[in-house]
Amino acid sequence: MIWPHDNTHTPTPQATQASRWQRPRSPKVDGLNLAVMEISWQLVLYGLAGSAGGLLALRTGIPAAPLAGALIGAALVSMSGRLETARWPIGTRTLLEIAIGTVIGTALTTDAVSELKILWRPALLITLSLVLTGLVVGLWTSRLLGINPVVSLLGAAPGGISGMSLVGAEFGVGAAVAVLHAVRLITVLLVLPLVVRWILPGGGTPPPA
Repeated sequence: MIWPHDNTHTPTPQATQASRWQRPRSPKVDGLNLAVMEISWQLVLYGLAGSAGGLLALRTGIPAAPLAGALIGAALVSMSGRLETARWPIGTRTLLEIAIGTVIGTALTTDAVSELKILWRPALLITLSLVLTGLVVGLWTSRLLGINPVVSLLGAAPGGISGMSLVGAEFGVGAAVAVLHAVRLITVLLVLPLVVRWILPGGGTPPPA
């Protein structure tokens, strides 16, 4: 018995592979790619704003000027509402902490350790006094002005902008802490030299060797 010719046929492996490549892309995949590209462009714009602010602040000569300027530049873009809140890749903050810790650690030399053997008593006294004073001022400011106690405590703590802003970032208040320390540093740099010249005899000029 002769069966009628069957038009159906088994596709070859090459045809199967070609059909896979020709399958239409899922709308979900396209949407995910667009979202990733949008986030990437937003981070680039934030980076450009921070870089511009840091370079401009660098010309002022104040300590940690690039950090403060970058903070202000990125904050202005963020507060403008034109871009969504930045979502940095996982691990970015950890890498920054490692980098800053490395920079600070390289400043500790054998000369600094030898000086610490002589100055450990005043260093201990000053550190304890500043920490206790920072705690009192931070708690008092929080109650008096009704601000977040974490912000006031970290803002009143003795430390630089870089380190304290990263500590504040762990609690979600890094920008506020950085602003408080930037104001403190700028004020000290502007006011303290005038106070020293006014209080100390001879205007604080060191005696001749």
